[in-house]
Amino acid sequence: MLPSNVLKLIEGMIEVQAEAVTAVVENQLQSEQWDELVRLAVFGEEEEKAVARWLIWEVGQKVGVAPASINELYMARGRGEIEPNFTVPAMNLRGMVYDMARSVFKVAKENKVGLLICEIARSEMNYTKQDPQEFVSVVLAGAIREGFRGGVVIQGDHFQAKVKKPGRPEEGEIEAIKALSKEAVKAGFLNIDVDMSTLVDLDQPTEEKQQIGNIKYSVEMAKFIREIEPEGVTVSLGGEIGHIGGKNSTVEEFEAYIKGFCEQMGDLAGMSKISVATGTHHGGVVLADGSLADVPVDFEVLKNISQACRKFRIGGSVQHGASTLPDKYFEEFVKAEAIEVHLATGFQNLMMDSKVFPEELLKRMYLWLDEKKQEEKKEGLTDGQFHYQLRKKAWGQFKKECWEISEERRIKIREILEERLKFFYEKLNVAGSYGLAKKWIKPWQYHKKLKEIYV
Repeated sequence: MLPSNVLKLIEGMIEVQAEAVTAVVENQLQSEQWDELVRLAVFGEEEEKAVARWLIWEVGQKVGVAPASINELYMARGRGEIEPNFTVPAMNLRGMVYDMARSVFKVAKENKVGLLICEIARSEMNYTKQDPQEFVSVVLAGAIREGFRGGVVIQGDHFQAKVKKPGRPEEGEIEAIKALSKEAVKAGFLNIDVDMSTLVDLDQPTEEKQQIGNIKYSVEMAKFIREIEPEGVTVSLGGEIGHIGGKNSTVEEFEAYIKGFCEQMGDLAGMSKISVATGTHHGGVVLADGSLADVPVDFEVLKNISQACRKFRIGGSVQHGASTLPDKYFEEFVKAEAIEVHLATGFQNLMMDSKVFPEELLKRMYLWLDEKKQEEKKEGLTDGQFHYQLRKKAWGQFKKECWEISEERRIKIREILEERLKFFYEKLNVAGSYGLAKKWIKPWQYHKKLKEIYV
């Protein structure tokens, strides 16, 4: 039996009988009534959270909105069955996640976009205070709210190992990433970027020796995920051959990594894509005056490695740290045959730097950083640089306050996001991709029992 307050909340919108959603009034899903259910999934008491998250999942199953793996599409592109004429945007949702998800799927529906990814990194889960189940629930809820239908690609970004010394992770790191992966897959993350690039040892004399640690632990993680993935689903796995912000990647590094990886994986499904370093940095490089440095991007790295990927029937190369780059670069990712581009900080900047984001709230976020995160302030940074680099870590602390921003302001923030999303969808050539997604990206049809939602 559902709690009485939840039953009252869903009255006239969702009908439940014997722990099953038996009917949905779809026009009520685009209402404040639905918004309140989503809020309960984030801020309710433990039982309320679990019930709200279960309802969102089961409503998605009823109307055709469910997590999906992008693996089959990427592998088809690697086999040459799909032209390499698009780059899939992978968008990190850190703060105001429900509003951002609504914007992502509203513009996707309007522009017939099926190729898109909503993601969150291991580190982001911590400082934004979003566990995998919450993230999946809010993303699916945003898609349902805006009338999007189909597979929703939800990705674990940078499931990255902290390093003890070159080639070796810190004690307990791999087990911690396995535990997170298990929780994430259960929640609906059917796409995971296994990032062991921190274990590359550039002091070694050859690419093969440099990649030994990366290969070893990538294989261990990949085999583990193959053991836990749902029946009938192949989780899309991404590897990474060089730490983002480090030296630019080469075809030789890629081939050393992928050959060693494939040899150890045997007949198990392997990687669908490879992340590379091209000169960018996560979040961009902020100068002392607060402006962003113009960072050169080596598009030849992307193109050469994407073409090398096809020799191994892998989808292609992935670009990280792109959202703060100049607009002129985004068409170049498609020309360079990059299969995926990660977009994070630029969306955060649009929200926090908007004139409609409450000034008083932003000041409190900065004050909290000054009081709680001073140990992370590197020597020589101005206050402006420090706030820019660390403000992403204030999202979790102020999650509820951001959720309570007035609807009038949130509408305007969503409109700002929507304008930018339309730009990305067009320049990355995924507008009109809904048919392609429908063919290759299949929603995971799985009804959860309420007890499966409890963490």
